[in-house]
Amino acid sequence: MEHKATSIRPFIGAENFEISRSFYRDLGFQESVLAHNMSYFKTAGLGFYLQDAYVKDWIDNSMIFLEVEDVNQHWNELVALDLASKYERVKLTPIRGYDWGRECFLHDPSGILWHFGEFYK
Repeated sequence: MEHKATSIRPFIGAENFEISRSFYRDLGFQESVLAHNMSYFKTAGLGFYLQDAYVKDWIDNSMIFLEVEDVNQHWNELVALDLASKYERVKLTPIRGYDWGRECFLHDPSGILWHFGEFYK
Protein backbone atom coordinates (compact mmCIF):
# COMPACT_ATOMS: atom_id res chain seq x y z
CA MET A 1 0.00 0.00 0.00
CA GLU A 2 1.35 3.41 -0.92
CA HIS A 3 0.29 6.22 1.39
CA LYS A 4 -0.15 9.59 -0.24
CA ALA A 5 -0.12 11.30 3.12
CA THR A 6 0.51 14.99 3.54
CA SER A 7 0.96 15.07 7.32
CA ILE A 8 0.79 13.03 10.49
CA ARG A 9 -0.68 14.66 13.58
CA PRO A 10 -0.50 12.84 16.91
CA PHE A 11 -2.86 13.69 19.75
CA ILE A 12 -1.23 14.39 23.09
CA GLY A 13 -2.73 15.18 26.46
CA ALA A 14 -2.04 17.73 29.13
CA GLU A 15 -2.27 17.59 32.90
CA ASN A 16 -2.89 21.35 32.91
CA PHE A 17 -4.11 22.44 29.49
CA GLU A 18 -3.42 26.18 29.90
CA ILE A 19 0.13 25.65 31.16
CA SER A 20 0.85 23.23 28.32
CA ARG A 21 -0.57 25.68 25.75
CA SER A 22 1.75 28.38 27.06
CA PHE A 23 4.72 25.99 27.09
CA TYR A 24 4.27 24.99 23.46
CA ARG A 25 3.88 28.60 22.35
CA ASP A 26 7.10 29.45 24.23
CA LEU A 27 8.76 26.47 22.54
CA GLY A 28 8.05 28.16 19.21
CA PHE A 29 4.98 26.35 17.95
CA GLN A 30 2.11 28.33 16.42
CA GLU A 31 -1.24 27.62 18.05
CA SER A 32 -4.61 27.33 16.36
CA VAL A 33 -7.42 27.03 18.89
CA LEU A 34 -9.91 24.44 17.67
CA ALA A 35 -12.19 24.25 20.72
CA HIS A 36 -12.12 25.16 24.40
CA ASN A 37 -10.34 21.85 25.06
CA MET A 38 -8.18 21.31 21.96
CA SER A 39 -5.54 23.22 20.00
CA TYR A 40 -3.39 22.42 17.01
CA PHE A 41 0.30 23.37 17.30
CA LYS A 42 2.50 23.57 14.22
CA THR A 43 5.98 24.42 13.04
CA ALA A 44 7.37 24.17 9.50
CA GLY A 45 4.34 22.27 8.24
CA LEU A 46 4.45 19.68 11.06
CA GLY A 47 2.07 19.59 13.96
CA PHE A 48 0.16 17.89 16.74
CA TYR A 49 -3.10 18.24 18.61
CA LEU A 50 -3.01 19.15 22.30
CA GLN A 51 -6.05 18.03 24.26
CA ASP A 52 -7.35 18.99 27.67
CA ALA A 53 -7.20 15.33 28.65
CA TYR A 54 -5.02 13.63 31.22
CA VAL A 55 -4.57 9.91 31.69
CA LYS A 56 -1.40 9.40 33.70
CA ASP A 57 -0.35 6.10 32.08
CA TRP A 58 -0.87 7.58 28.61
CA ILE A 59 1.07 10.77 29.34
CA ASP A 60 3.86 8.92 31.14
CA ASN A 61 4.34 6.73 28.06
CA SER A 62 4.03 9.42 25.40
CA MET A 63 7.14 10.29 23.41
CA ILE A 64 7.51 12.41 20.30
CA PHE A 65 10.57 12.43 18.05
CA LEU A 66 11.15 15.63 16.08
CA GLU A 67 13.94 15.39 13.52
CA VAL A 68 15.95 18.61 13.25
CA GLU A 69 18.63 19.63 10.77
CA ASP A 70 21.22 20.59 13.39
CA VAL A 71 20.83 19.17 16.88
CA ASN A 72 23.63 21.41 18.25
CA GLN A 73 21.81 24.54 17.12
CA HIS A 74 18.51 23.21 18.41
CA TRP A 75 20.10 22.41 21.79
CA ASN A 76 21.49 25.94 22.06
CA GLU A 77 18.08 27.41 21.27
CA LEU A 78 16.39 25.18 23.85
CA VAL A 79 18.91 26.20 26.51
CA ALA A 80 18.36 29.88 25.67
CA LEU A 81 14.60 29.51 26.20
CA ASP A 82 15.24 28.48 29.84
CA LEU A 83 11.90 26.69 29.97
CA ALA A 84 12.81 24.75 33.12
CA SER A 85 12.87 27.97 35.15
CA LYS A 86 9.43 29.00 33.87
CA TYR A 87 7.60 25.66 33.99
CA GLU A 88 7.56 23.20 36.85
CA ARG A 89 8.52 19.62 35.89
CA VAL A 90 10.18 20.67 32.62
CA LYS A 91 13.52 18.95 32.25
CA LEU A 92 16.12 19.33 29.51
CA THR A 93 18.68 16.56 28.94
CA PRO A 94 21.86 17.24 26.93
CA ILE A 95 22.74 15.74 23.55
CA ARG A 96 23.64 12.07 23.46
CA GLY A 97 25.26 10.20 20.61
CA TYR A 98 24.07 6.86 19.27
CA ASP A 99 25.00 4.67 16.32
CA TRP A 100 22.16 6.22 14.25
CA GLY A 101 22.66 9.89 15.19
CA ARG A 102 22.40 12.35 18.05
CA GLU A 103 19.52 13.70 20.14
CA CYS A 104 18.60 15.75 23.18
CA PHE A 105 15.49 15.45 25.31
CA LEU A 106 12.83 17.71 26.79
CA HIS A 107 10.04 16.75 29.19
CA ASP A 108 7.00 18.99 28.86
CA PRO A 109 5.04 20.21 31.93
CA SER A 110 2.86 17.08 31.90
CA GLY A 111 5.77 14.67 31.49
CA ILE A 112 5.63 13.95 27.74
CA LEU A 113 9.14 13.22 26.50
CA TRP A 114 10.27 15.03 23.36
CA HIS A 115 13.29 13.75 21.42
CA PHE A 116 15.00 16.31 19.18
CA GLY A 117 17.31 14.35 16.93
CA GLU A 118 19.57 14.47 13.93
CA PHE A 119 20.36 11.33 11.93
CA TYR A 120 23.87 10.73 10.65
CA LYS A 121 24.06 11.18 6.91
